[in-house]
Amino acid sequence: MITMIVGEIANFVAYAFAPALLVTPLGALSIIISAVLAHIILREKLHIFGVLGCVLCVVGSTAIVLHAPQEREIESVTELWQMAMEPAFLLYATLVITCAIILIFHFIPQYGQTHIMVYIGVCSLLGSLSVMGVKALGIAMKLTLSGVNQLVYPQTWIFAIIVATFLLTQLNYLNKALDTFNTAVVSPIYYVMFTSLTILASVIMFKDWDRQSPTQVITELCGFVTILSGTFLLHKTKDMVDGASTSSPIRLAKHVEEDGYNGLEGIPLRRQESMRS
Repeated sequence: MITMIVGEIANFVAYAFAPALLVTPLGALSIIISAVLAHIILREKLHIFGVLGCVLCVVGSTAIVLHAPQEREIESVTELWQMAMEPAFLLYATLVITCAIILIFHFIPQYGQTHIMVYIGVCSLLGSLSVMGVKALGIAMKLTLSGVNQLVYPQTWIFAIIVATFLLTQLNYLNKALDTFNTAVVSPIYYVMFTSLTILASVIMFKDWDRQSPTQVITELCGFVTILSGTFLLHKTKDMVDGASTSSPIRLAKHVEEDGYNGLEGIPLRRQESMRS
């Protein structure tokens, strides 16, 4: 728990010093470290395709780091507020909030327990806005610690309220998704949607790509796609190691996983293994 808290604090600080276009995709590195530590400490088998997935994540992350845009110099939180009030970002934020409200009040009551994209859609949409708010708060804290107090501006507290509201909503529906569906399926889909929408929001608000050449933009996109490929390969490999069929349904009841029973045959999985041996 202590290391997780330290990691989240470091992630928050990273947004104050680097573009979200760089920080968010690098979250895939935690997947690699988790896979390696699980192999060493928990003695979990890492399939050869899992190793390949780790390599792809590293290659994609390296490409993004080498071609990431420089952080834009911000002198005041009011400058960030002006960026957020521009028509392009206001249109994006309006569309995101509208879609999230429709998902929460219309689709979740009907399809929340059967369609994985409903919960993850809410988390990813609101998550992209919460990252913009977190970045604004991080910059405000950085400027305050450097001697330029940003706490006197009401925009700082508005950003704080936005971040708190969206983060609590995001965590609520992410927990529901993890409680309803298989974690091995939720994690890669959530990572792809959340990262993609966050990059889109950052490009609209901070205009990261306006200061880059087409070659750099294409290289970053290729690096991002490479990371996505490695992430999906890692999770598919986990299913192969556990002996699960790759064509199994997306939704897997929690009691099936916890009790160790095969839902189709009603025979304990351990007994099946002993019968095969």
